[in-house]
Amino acid sequence: MPGSRPSLVLMGVSAAGKTVVGRQAAAAVGIPFLDADDLHPRANVEKMARGIPLDDADRAPWLDAVGGELRAAAPCIMACSALTWRYRARLRELAPGTLFALLDVPRAVLEQRLATRRGHFMPASLLDSQLAALEPAGQGERIVRLDGVQSIASLAAQVAALVAEAPEAPDAPGVPVG
Repeated sequence: MPGSRPSLVLMGVSAAGKTVVGRQAAAAVGIPFLDADDLHPRANVEKMARGIPLDDADRAPWLDAVGGELRAAAPCIMACSALTWRYRARLRELAPGTLFALLDVPRAVLEQRLATRRGHFMPASLLDSQLAALEPAGQGERIVRLDGVQSIASLAAQVAALVAEAPEAPDAPGVPVG
């Protein structure tokens, strides 16, 4: 919606803490929290649960759903892996002005978190594929990198500040963030 605050995608690989940090940050600024995992088609969830990484064809309809929700719920905080430049570009195309913040967590910490995580469809065996797919910011792309081993409260406060201090979203589709 023109003239509104932008949404923020809290991105990173599985077990980075996107959901727990995003929920707390959204509550702090009084905006909706959404989790892109909830938007996966059943076939995607079943594929990942079998330890098979998703490909671009699997992700395309999911990214469209995520982008639609970002636009419809703006401003909001969305937990979403957003691993590649192309995926982030698609989300910005569907929800112009969307901000991105990466929870950067060392592999050893991710492995420890995955080893103790219960009730999630994403198996630890897919960590390698996610780390391999994670791309740095592309040309003209701004991603705020957060040290993901900080406390949840500290990270949530930083994410909440990014949203609260963000300039109004641009009116034109495809305007790069940065």
